[in-house]
Amino acid sequence: MNGSPPQGLLLAAGKGSRFRQAGGADKLLCPIPDGYPRQGLAVALAALEPLRRILPRVLAVVSRDNEAVGDLLRDAGCPVLSVDSDGLGRSIALGVSRTADAAGWLIALADMPFIRADTIAAVAAALGKGPVAAPCLGGRRGHPVAFGRVFGPALAALTGDVGARAVIGDQVPVSVEVDDPGIFLDIDHPADWPK
Repeated sequence: MNGSPPQGLLLAAGKGSRFRQAGGADKLLCPIPDGYPRQGLAVALAALEPLRRILPRVLAVVSRDNEAVGDLLRDAGCPVLSVDSDGLGRSIALGVSRTADAAGWLIALADMPFIRADTIAAVAAALGKGPVAAPCLGGRRGHPVAFGRVFGPALAALTGDVGARAVIGDQVPVSVEVDDPGIFLDIDHPADWPK
């Protein structure tokens, strides 16, 4: 990685259909309930905040069909790439292609609002020890995942809903031990707020 921090990619182009089908609104615009870290912030902003504290460059990849989320992130000062909703892999590919000069990429999901900034810092720093790094807690790997520049062409070639895990192959990610349950907590249903 040559000491340069990775480019942050915040993936916010999903349809959120499970959340809507369960009677919720747009999950990325929902405010974090009282009593939780970053309470009152919209989910997408809560996911963005720790990335921006650690990484000098963050790009949000947002669905062209959901300009409300794009406007929210733009208003917060985050560059936004609007894409056709064509799956997770395509979002990664377009984000990586747009930032092809990056030393690497730290890929985060906009529906994971509880990841701590120190976790992001540790995962980004671990790219100096190997080409892929991910946080772990209790033997389980979570998000976000960081990829070195060597993975750029493979990430940029992803299509459809195939995630970045497909490009790792036999490469064992550097495991970054953290005490951060936020690495597992995504909001897919209105009932998903942790107890």
